[in-house]
Amino acid sequence: MRIRLKLARVGMNMEEATIVKWHKQPGNAFAAGDILYEIETEKVTQEVAATGDGRLVEILVPEGEIAEVGEEVCVVETAPVAA
Repeated sequence: MRIRLKLARVGMNMEEATIVKWHKQPGNAFAAGDILYEIETEKVTQEVAATGDGRLVEILVPEGEIAEVGEEVCVVETAPVAA
């Protein structure tokens, strides 16, 4: 299943962040806890980790670009959950 990940608010007053570095590239697999990308706000630099296993399909906000809270930053593919 393909999912579009959005930039989450990491601070109460955070409205936007710069994507500093992508730690995974399209086609790379990742596991829960792996760092996907790093963001920088006015107050902090923070790594954003995957919450589950999957594969990065597409980067929507490249390094050096600013994303607003709630903006889609990448597309990932996850394995379907067995019933």
